[in-house]
Amino acid sequence: MSTATEAVIDVHAHAEDHHDDHEQSFISKYIFTTDHKTIAKQFLITGILWAVIGAAMSVVFRLQLGFPDANLEWLQPLLGKWITAEGKLDPNFYLALVTMHGTIMVFFVLTAGLSGTFSNFLIPLQIGARDMASGFMNMLSYWFFFISSVIMFISLFIETGPASGGWVVYPPLSALPQAMPGSGLGMTLWLVAMVFFIASSLMGGINYITTVINLRTKGMTFSRLPLTIWAFFLTAVIGLLSFPVLFAAALLLVFDRSFGTSFYLSEIYIGGEALPNVGGSPILYQHLFWFLGHPEVYIVLLPALGITSEVIATNSRKPIFGYKAMIISMMGITFLSFVVWAHHMFVSGLNPFLGSIFMFLTLIIAIPSAVKVFNYLTTLWRGNIVFTPAMLFSIALVSVFISGGITGIFLGNSAIDIQLHDTYFVVAHFHLVMGAAAAFGLLAGVYHWFPKMFGRMMDAKLGYIHFWLTFVGIYAVFFPMHYTGIAGFPRRYYSFTNFDAFSGFTDLNMFISVAAIATFIGQFVFLFNFFYSMYRGRKATANPWKSNTLEWTTPLHPGHGNWVGEIPTVYRWPYDYSKPGADDDFIPQHIPYSQTLESNLPHETELVKLEKEMEEEEIVVNESSKH
Repeated sequence: MSTATEAVIDVHAHAEDHHDDHEQSFISKYIFTTDHKTIAKQFLITGILWAVIGAAMSVVFRLQLGFPDANLEWLQPLLGKWITAEGKLDPNFYLALVTMHGTIMVFFVLTAGLSGTFSNFLIPLQIGARDMASGFMNMLSYWFFFISSVIMFISLFIETGPASGGWVVYPPLSALPQAMPGSGLGMTLWLVAMVFFIASSLMGGINYITTVINLRTKGMTFSRLPLTIWAFFLTAVIGLLSFPVLFAAALLLVFDRSFGTSFYLSEIYIGGEALPNVGGSPILYQHLFWFLGHPEVYIVLLPALGITSEVIATNSRKPIFGYKAMIISMMGITFLSFVVWAHHMFVSGLNPFLGSIFMFLTLIIAIPSAVKVFNYLTTLWRGNIVFTPAMLFSIALVSVFISGGITGIFLGNSAIDIQLHDTYFVVAHFHLVMGAAAAFGLLAGVYHWFPKMFGRMMDAKLGYIHFWLTFVGIYAVFFPMHYTGIAGFPRRYYSFTNFDAFSGFTDLNMFISVAAIATFIGQFVFLFNFFYSMYRGRKATANPWKSNTLEWTTPLHPGHGNWVGEIPTVYRWPYDYSKPGADDDFIPQHIPYSQTLESNLPHETELVKLEKEMEEEEIVVNESSKH
C-alpha cells in the first residue's frame, strides 16, 4: 500500500475518532445515518419485512393451487374484492400475486436484503476501513431502496391491482395498459419502483467496489481478503455492469406504454381492433431483461456463497480448501454469467446454432460451481465441526446448490429445455439453486454475525428448530415439483382442475401446499428469535466463534469508525485455523508471525524475516513522515 493511501486512511481515522465526541440526534444516528453498520441493519430489517410479505403471497396462491375447490371467504377482510362472491381467488389477482412474489423475493429480499446488508456491514469491518468510501452515497442507496419499497407497497392497494405478467413482465402484457387490470397503474408503479431500486443498487455497487480497492488497511492485500469480500466485490461488479441494461429495458417499456413508440410491439389486436404499433419485437425485451436476469442469479448467489465460505471454515476449524481456486471460480462465474442469458430463450424461436452456443456456455458454468462445492466438502471433510445454526444453514446451502445445480444441467440442454421450460420443473430448479440457496446464505449470515450486529446472541435451540423446519420444508415443497414438471404441469396457471391429465397429481399438489404453509409458519420461530434476542438475548463475547477476520477485533459495540485508535495491521490470510505450532486453533489476521509459536517452525522462518523487515521499514516511514 502506498504512503499516500496510508495518509488518507490516517486522516480518515483521525476524523472518525472525533466523530462520536458529540451527541447525535436519533434521526441522524438511526434514520439518516452514514454509519455503514446502521445502514446494514436498515437493509436487513426492511428485507425481513419484505420476506414476510412475499412469502405470505406464496401461501395465498398455494392455497388456490392445492385446494382449488376450497372457500376462501375468510381471506376477504385481507384481500377485499380479490376474493370473488363464490369465495374464490380472482384469476387476475392470482397472476398479480405470482408477479409480486417473484419481484419481492428476487430484488427486495435476496438482492437488497442479502447483498445490501452484508456488503454494507462486512466490507469496512473485514478490510479494516473506518466506513464506506462515501457515507452519503451509502445512505442514499438505502433511501432509494426504501422509496422503491414504498412505491411497490402502494401498488398492492390500488383498485386495478398490482402489476401482472410474471416477475419478468414480458410485453405485450406489460406494454399495453389496456391488456388486463394488472397492466395499468400497477405496472406503471412497478416500473417506477424498479427505477429507484436500480439507482440504489448502482450507488451501492460503486461504493463497495471503491471501498475494497482503496480503503484496505495496511497489510490487507487482495490475497489476504476473506472470501466474503471477494464475493461482495465481484457481486458489485456484476450489478454495476448489468443493472443499467434493465434500466434501458424499463425505459423503452415506458416509451411503449406512454408515448406511442413500438420498441416491443407489432401487429397487436385487442378486442378485434388493430393497434397502430408496427416494427417492434417482444424478443428485444427478453434479450435486455435476461442480460440482467441471469447475472441477477449470481448477484443473489455469490454473497451467499461468500458467507458460506466464512462460516464453514470457521466452524470446521480448518483452513478453507483451495482459497485461490475459490477466487478463480468466482471470477469464472462472474464472467460466464454475462454470456449465458439466452438459455432462458430456447423457446423464443432463437436460431438453433446460437442456441447450441448458449447451451455450451451454460454447461461450462457448472465447472466453477462444482469447484466451489468440492472445496466446501473438502473443507468439511475430517473437520472438527461445530454445528451452530449458521453452520447448519451453510451446509444446507451446499445441499440445495448441488440438487438444484444438477437439474440446471437438464435445463441447460436446449432439446430438453424446450419440453420443460414453462413447467414446474423450472420453478423447482430456480427455487432450489437460487431462492433456497440464497435464503440459506442470508440466514447463515444473520446467525453468524448477529453478535457483532447487536452485541447479543440468538437462542441456539430456537435456531436448530428453525433450521430443521426450513430445511425439511424447502425440500418437501420443491422436490415434488420436479415430478409434476416432468408430467407437464405448466407454471403460472390458476387452476389444473380442467385438465384430466393432471387429475392424478391432486394429492401431490395438496402436499406441496401444506408443506409451503408449514414452512412459512416455521419462519416465525426465526422472527421471534431475531427480535427477542436483539433486546433480551444473552450478551455476546468479543469473538464468540473464535474467528480470524478483523471485524472481531472491534469493540463489542463499535461506534462510527469501528476501531478505537489505530486500525489493526494485517499479517496473514484469514483462514489460519488449527495451525501446527500455534497455541490456539485460530490465529487472527492481525497477529504477527513473530508472536506465535509457529515462528519456530523451519518453513516459517522466511516469513518471519520478511515481516520484521516490513515492520522496520514501517517504523522508518513513520519517523520520516513526522519530520
